[in-house]
Amino acid sequence: MDKRILLTLALGAMSQVFTHAWEPKGDKIKTVWAEQVTPENVWQSYPRPQLQRAEWINLNGLWKYAVTDQNTPRKNVSFEGEILVPFAIESSLSGVQKTFLPTDKLWYQREFTLDPSWKNKSTILHFGAVDYECQVWVNNRLVGTHKGGNNPFSFDITKYLKKSGPQSIEVAVTDPTDTESISRGKQQLNQEGIWYTPVSGIWQTVWLEAVNKTYIRQVLPSTDIERKSVKLAFDIIGAKGNEEVKIEVLDDGKVIKTVEQKLRDAMEIDVPNAVLWSPESPKLYHLNIVLSNGGRVLDRVKSYFALRKVDVRKDECGYNRICLNNQPIFQYGPLDQGWWPDGLLTPPSEEAMLWDMVQLKKMGFNMIRKHIKVEPEQYYYYADSLGLMMWQDMVSGFATSRKKEEHVNPLATTDWNAPEEHTRQWQKEMFEMIDRLRFYPCITTWVVFNEGWGQHNTVEIVNKVIKYDDTRLINGVTGWTDRGVGDMYDVHNYPVTSMILPENNGNRISVLGEFGGYGWAIKEHIWNPNMRNWGYKNIDGAMALIDSYGRLVYDLETLIAQGLSAAVYTQTTDVEGEVNGLITYDRKVTKIPEGLLHLMHNRLYEITPVKAVTLIADSQNGSKNTRLVGMNGQELKMTSLPFDCPPRSTVVSEATFKVDKDFNHLSLWLNVAGEAKVWLNGVEVFAQEAKQTRQYNQYNISDYSRYLRKGSNLLKIEVKDSKKMRFDYGLRAY
Repeated sequence: MDKRILLTLALGAMSQVFTHAWEPKGDKIKTVWAEQVTPENVWQSYPRPQLQRAEWINLNGLWKYAVTDQNTPRKNVSFEGEILVPFAIESSLSGVQKTFLPTDKLWYQREFTLDPSWKNKSTILHFGAVDYECQVWVNNRLVGTHKGGNNPFSFDITKYLKKSGPQSIEVAVTDPTDTESISRGKQQLNQEGIWYTPVSGIWQTVWLEAVNKTYIRQVLPSTDIERKSVKLAFDIIGAKGNEEVKIEVLDDGKVIKTVEQKLRDAMEIDVPNAVLWSPESPKLYHLNIVLSNGGRVLDRVKSYFALRKVDVRKDECGYNRICLNNQPIFQYGPLDQGWWPDGLLTPPSEEAMLWDMVQLKKMGFNMIRKHIKVEPEQYYYYADSLGLMMWQDMVSGFATSRKKEEHVNPLATTDWNAPEEHTRQWQKEMFEMIDRLRFYPCITTWVVFNEGWGQHNTVEIVNKVIKYDDTRLINGVTGWTDRGVGDMYDVHNYPVTSMILPENNGNRISVLGEFGGYGWAIKEHIWNPNMRNWGYKNIDGAMALIDSYGRLVYDLETLIAQGLSAAVYTQTTDVEGEVNGLITYDRKVTKIPEGLLHLMHNRLYEITPVKAVTLIADSQNGSKNTRLVGMNGQELKMTSLPFDCPPRSTVVSEATFKVDKDFNHLSLWLNVAGEAKVWLNGVEVFAQEAKQTRQYNQYNISDYSRYLRKGSNLLKIEVKDSKKMRFDYGLRAY
């Protein structure tokens, strides 16, 4: 055959590979926004709300890609198709949906052309996030490397650019996922339980911007609500020392203050008729900032700020409370993991991401715990605008093969003895996250460690964070292995409510960092019908879910009165095999009507603190008490509580107590496991399966308070078909 014909056929085959229309891959459930994604419209919004410039180029869209082993040299890479950036290679919306192994290397390549107006300016190449370690080349020259899968990074690529014509970017990525001790969050090569599909490669926006040699790298506002002022701290690249700055403060688009002066590291500006930021009134003030020198404009950016203050104060009962603008505020929100069936960690669009947040606001939540994920920056701007307070987790992780060592046991007395190299990298990533996100006023709390995952040097690291950002609260350890450091004593308790009582919390804030997790699997909206679809308690049907969830919210009321300052329900949406979301994974079914949730939640923000009276003492403070107890039909006899009860037993106990005044609220505390029933003066006031956790479970039985009598009262408890437990119980009233 003629060589020219062979060449033509080969070129034609290659053309078909790279011109094949992009489409989502796979047959799993998808959101409605996935259907609207195209290579032309994917993630086109400006990616950095805290500092906006006019001159920028979005590099999202189709890139060439290849997967090789890690030993393949760059010159031998043969691109095999196209991938839609910014979606990870494992995702449906990438158009690839391939498993990526720790032994693999993922290659990207694309071309771009600079606008002629960028001549004589510096060009900065930005990556929103690349998981996990990467190298970047521009026009075949290595410009830099980066390690860490959750934070943005950038390179000044000016000296690597050609004077004109197409410019080339190549990126090479490796990702150990859970085979190494890295900040990988919920990603795991073997998906099961709480572990999800890995996310490898570029998963947030890639973009370019043009700047002068002298430009503003960051503007960090800090506000003083007493002085009604904002202090702006400037980070300027290439400053000569004689620059001037002009700042306009805008309220609803109208300039209310203008300041012009010589540039200083920090400038304080009074805000006329200042309005404070809150969930009910999320007031944002916008900024126009011009940096100049001798009348020549060097940089022009837009930014914003909000006047708000977060701290800890004691309420009228002496309980430590989270305070916003000097007033106690109960924070209630969902555990929000930010996973999507079509984009995995990358939402299919900005609109999709915003939809989740608007739904939570409609449901009456005032807070979100952003769990083991760092979102695109637009997310935090939306939270600022909507008035949603935020707990931001640092992304935890451990090597699955070394789980026994690196995942610290709840009762462990010592932390993981992490290698110096690990703690250096982990802390670097954590402080990069704080530096990037501390601008956003919605964030009220940094969460350092989660449930013992890779938990190391706890006291040292948490104290570092406390000193690094004193404008926010620090939750040193959420759940599991408390080390007595940080602003919060945080417990996780599934599925029902609990807290560490204020008298036992070391003069900190008592919070319930995770609870609930009721799972309702809706058949047509399941990620994988062939895997275990589960919740911390499985529910069958809408009415059962409403009943169970409503009971939990009711139980919170008596905890808030006794000192609980925040609670986090698991979770916003289903995620892969977890079906315990308030919304299905594909966002097509909201399992409980938003209006009903808003009605339930609104009550939580109006509760007055009280000093409860102990009617029946339990042993939460370590004391011992005696009660009449009988096992398996035997006669009741005085027994010291708590006591170890063998499984498959029936336990009955009675306690008498006296009341000399009326009480409207009753708080029942149980440390039992099995089918439990409780009677107050012969009336059944509680009947459900109880699970023993590391804390005493608390139940609000205030709707039975009318059965209290002045004088002598009798409480009886029966636990059938018991699990192994340390049997104990108590009753409080107010």
